Amino acid sequence: MKVICFGDSNTYGYDPRSWLGGRYGADSRWVDIMVAETGWTVCNWGENGRGIPATAPEFPADTDLLILMLGTNDLLQGCSPDAAAGKLERFLSGLRLDRNRILLIAPPPLSLGEWVPNQQRIADSRTFAQYCRALGGRLGIRFADAGRWDISLAYDGVHFTEQGHKAFAAGLLKMLQ
Repeated sequence: MKVICFGDSNTYGYDPRSWLGGRYGADSRWVDIMVAETGWTVCNWGENGRGIPATAPEFPADTDLLILMLGTNDLLQGCSPDAAAGKLERFLSGLRLDRNRILLIAPPPLSLGEWVPNQQRIADSRTFAQYCRALGGRLGIRFADAGRWDISLAYDGVHFTEQGHKAFAAGLLKMLQ
């Protein structure tokens, strides 16, 4: 099975303790854990700082599953949950893959930390997850809410810890069974 994981730094495997975009080791990144557990061919298209793109890239036609998790950076840059969901809907509508080959994942809610100084951002991240659920239903796209997988976040309130990546991988693999 050929899978593409498209997202931000939490897909990339960014280690917030590092400088200059360093990553956790492969044994602690959810994408690589998924490869080890399934044997699938998985391409990590995660990118530090990625917001929801204005247009969708061309994903290979032989992609069996596209896993998308976006929106956190949009919220951190002051985008409202409603506006971020609108951007996400335009992005998803531009994808040329069959909808049954797409899995939309709502990022886990933010927590108080160096990058999340107030409760409003946390509330916005929870609201955004609700919009993602509705969007998946409206567009006929499979949906998962990572907020249900008990993801531990680092001191910044945004990035997964190593344990968070493992919990994310476990939740995702259980959902894909």
